[in-house]
Amino acid sequence: MADTLPMDIGITAFLTDRAMPVVELARAAEDRGFHSLYVPEHTHLPVRADTPPALVEGVHLDDYRRSLDPFVTLAAAAAVTSRILLGTGVTLVAQHDPIVLAKQLATLDLLAGGRVVLGMGFGWNREEAADHGLDFAQRREIAREKLLCMAALWSEDQAEFHGNHVTLLPTWSYPKPLQQPRIRTLIGGGAGPKLFAAIADYADGWLPVGGAGLAEAIPLLHRALEAAGRDPATVAVVPFGTIPTAEKLDHYAGLGVTEIVLRVPSGPADEMLPVLDGYTRFLGRA
Repeated sequence: MADTLPMDIGITAFLTDRAMPVVELARAAEDRGFHSLYVPEHTHLPVRADTPPALVEGVHLDDYRRSLDPFVTLAAAAAVTSRILLGTGVTLVAQHDPIVLAKQLATLDLLAGGRVVLGMGFGWNREEAADHGLDFAQRREIAREKLLCMAALWSEDQAEFHGNHVTLLPTWSYPKPLQQPRIRTLIGGGAGPKLFAAIADYADGWLPVGGAGLAEAIPLLHRALEAAGRDPATVAVVPFGTIPTAEKLDHYAGLGVTEIVLRVPSGPADEMLPVLDGYTRFLGRA
């Protein structure tokens, strides 16, 4: 592996009330030179859920039960950092009121100096969605309209939006985020025509969990972008929640990936900090 990889390297952790405090983790990540810090969102984990969460390496069932609110968490991180990007991985946009979510994210971006990344997804937990009054079968279309409504609130003085699921009559909403015309938006999910069409329609990049199969998927994403009249060079591919090896990161760099987010298992500081320190070798440090 080269001394320094040609990519930015961030981290994600499923922070809970039992984990290392985010203000300590955010400071530690920034001090060590990491590019970004992402936290997930699940408002709750219904006991009646028929489908259990997908437990990838470094993620436990209790993490889903006890996860912190991402926006409050990132606000705390913003207050003690100055450089590191602060992202959600992922926000379940369809479960939110778009006016409130737009205000939360715009305020966070303003207070953080333009450092917010909206990682969004469509969700897998039908019971969680039902508790929010969401028609699970229409969650992709609803998420799209809510995101477009939010983008209008972020960029227009008198914002309005008219869709099948969301209607917003002309309104004022401030503050505006520092990022314009929208907060950087990345969509998480598995490769496929629906996801790539969504990215081409209204996002700035793709968050593929883990990153397996990118060599085959990236050309398909590029074709979807070109069909929509967008330049693939302007759309990021950010492997997310990756457990790194030197060979894996070199492979991604060879595919043109310029940013990656590594998974840090949740736990107390004496468990999380050694993982963080170990990952610094991928930043070109001894």
